[in-house]
Amino acid sequence: MHIHQLSVNYLQEQDRILARINTTGSEEFRLWFTRRLSQGLWPMLQRAVAQQVAQQALAHTPGMAAASADPQTQQMLADFKRQESLQKADFRTPYQEQAAALPLGPEPLLVTEVNITPLPSGQLQMHFQEQLPNSPAPRGFQMALEPQLLHGFVHLLEQAMGVAQWSGPAVGQPSALANDVEPSLQGSDKPQYLN
Repeated sequence: MHIHQLSVNYLQEQDRILARINTTGSEEFRLWFTRRLSQGLWPMLQRAVAQQVAQQALAHTPGMAAASADPQTQQMLADFKRQESLQKADFRTPYQEQAAALPLGPEPLLVTEVNITPLPSGQLQMHFQEQLPNSPAPRGFQMALEPQLLHGFVHLLEQAMGVAQWSGPAVGQPSALANDVEPSLQGSDKPQYLN
């Protein structure tokens, strides 16, 4: 499968994220991500990307073996590569709404399980599966993302989670509310509720 375009958007009426993958062979794969799955996937995806970037850096610069073993260094390398990839990415071209073959059927796959496997080629293989209790057979598919496309996918997922207001500590960013507490409330004995 050769990916042509990706679209990741939060749909408020569904309270889910819809990911759409358009291939060069005029196929479209549609995936639903729930809040619970997204928040579980996010740290796993961040670690996998950081490890993959570190392995690629090590392959090109053998002297980085000690530095690439440290998780903080791996994350810094991943952040750097992500920024570099995002500068080259095309986020201006609208997602092509064309009649396409739907190999998974008209209903998006409700993702219940994701397996991530780093490939020696530098790609990250992602296997999405829907395993529902009353379903006769599980549905699923896998795709291998090149580093630049992977960083774009991570960026789009992060944006959709932000729109959904699913971000915060689970997405790897400190809560904005925790830093914006009024000084007069910090020493208060009253309970504070954020929701």
